[in-house]
Amino acid sequence: VLLMVLVLIAQIAEFFIPALPWLYNAHVYIVPVIVFYGAMALPFPLMLALALYAGILLDALTVQIIGGKVEISAGSSILLYGVLAALMHGLRPLFARGRWEVHCILSGICTSLIILAQYLMITFRRGSLVFTREIWWQIGGPGLIAMAMAPILFWFLQWMGRVTAYSYLPERGRFE
Repeated sequence: VLLMVLVLIAQIAEFFIPALPWLYNAHVYIVPVIVFYGAMALPFPLMLALALYAGILLDALTVQIIGGKVEISAGSSILLYGVLAALMHGLRPLFARGRWEVHCILSGICTSLIILAQYLMITFRRGSLVFTREIWWQIGGPGLIAMAMAPILFWFLQWMGRVTAYSYLPERGRFE
């Protein structure tokens, strides 16, 4: 529940964080980092619920219908979050041992993959595939920012887990 509230707050906060002009107007995305933390800290069913929730929020903001044509269809963000969070969840044993490095890097890569997938959906539907330096920075820049934010956010969320007495370790004898 706490992660869902934080996802909602972060989704709202992203509206008020301006684009970074020194990074070709790349945006700061906080929600994917929180979702990917949830992928590591939560059991699989709860991770899927968090991915569904974040995907619905993102779809509500990014579904585009222009001239009767759907550019980014509803449900695509849910699928993206679900697949990428499942990938991160597969590396949960590393996280349980206190190894965050791989997850920090993957948070940045997966954040950029979400933006790349959205861009590809738009360009394929419009029929004009263009990759300029600015577009690459607007795709890769948020990933770099997410990589830089991930250790701080993971530490904060880990601290919140300790404060709320949430045990992220799998139970003995149980396979996930």
